[in-house]
Amino acid sequence: MHDTYFSLDSKFQSELLNEAFVRTNRPKHLLEKDIWVVWALETLFSSNLGSQITFKGGTSLSKAYKTIERFSEDVDLTYDIRCLLSDIETGPEAIPPTKSQADKWTNAVRSLLPGWLQSDVIPVMQSGLKAAGLNASLLIDGTRQDTIAIGYQPLYQGSDYVRPQVRLEFGARSTGEPWEILPVHCDIASSFPDIIFPRVSPRVMKIERTFWEKATAIHVLCKQDKLRGDRLSRHWHDVVTLAESERIRSSMMDKTWLEQVVRHKSMFFREKDQTKNVIDYHDCLQGHLRLVPEGETMDALRQDYDKMVQEGFMLAQSMTFDSVIEKCAELETVINHAYGASGIPDQDEEDGDSPGY
Repeated sequence: MHDTYFSLDSKFQSELLNEAFVRTNRPKHLLEKDIWVVWALETLFSSNLGSQITFKGGTSLSKAYKTIERFSEDVDLTYDIRCLLSDIETGPEAIPPTKSQADKWTNAVRSLLPGWLQSDVIPVMQSGLKAAGLNASLLIDGTRQDTIAIGYQPLYQGSDYVRPQVRLEFGARSTGEPWEILPVHCDIASSFPDIIFPRVSPRVMKIERTFWEKATAIHVLCKQDKLRGDRLSRHWHDVVTLAESERIRSSMMDKTWLEQVVRHKSMFFREKDQTKNVIDYHDCLQGHLRLVPEGETMDALRQDYDKMVQEGFMLAQSMTFDSVIEKCAELETVINHAYGASGIPDQDEEDGDSPGY
């Protein structure tokens, strides 16, 4: 009978993390946090909630798809809107018929989600902690009270840049589809086959959808010409890395993926550019996707990226920031040429002016 990682005493756990550091040269506090990330996923998706939530975002790219080699510490999750708002009638994509209806759904989600976290998710996490004999704090956090922060007692402490806390960030404005079941395990598990580490096979949002979610997020940030928060450079890194994968290369010219994202974000995630005009996501479908920032945004992004590299978030030989931006420029050109040619004619070719920037 093999021992589980959490059944070991702290001295043995420390030795395992130290040995993993020697083998991988990865920071011990990040290896430890990764174990807690997978434990949180295992606890959630092994419960009766597992059929109602979808694992997505950057952490899903590194943990489930293994297409990016960087540490992603927060867990993005979607709770199926049809479960939270059980009285609404939705189509397959759960897209509201009008913007006013989308606003009503958004307000309802923001009102109900914190209560669901308290009544349904917190008890699941508490039971998981008790069953494993773990001591960690659980706190509903976030501006909209849509996040559960799991605070654990670390064996190894990094800088203030990385807190000993796993954040489960929930949204509920989509169905979480399309998804597929994929295995997730701890990064150090293969190095110690005699130890049982947390592992799980959750529902994971398909990588094609996540690619365009990130690309359109970059488009918005470029249009706004400012960064609101830290570690946003991860989106640029992830998009160029994904674009080099066979699965994304083969699907990139299938506009249905981007059309799904545009329909959803146009209703639920309306944003304004630096001139306070509403950003039209349909521009991305018409050859006007922006992936390269300018001016002060570029400088801030470079500093943000360099900080992530310094803190050990890049798990392999990381691309330089200049290389990331160069690849983004190339990707922007390829996509805009194809989408401008296959959709509405690119206005740059007609009048030499690109609307909105």
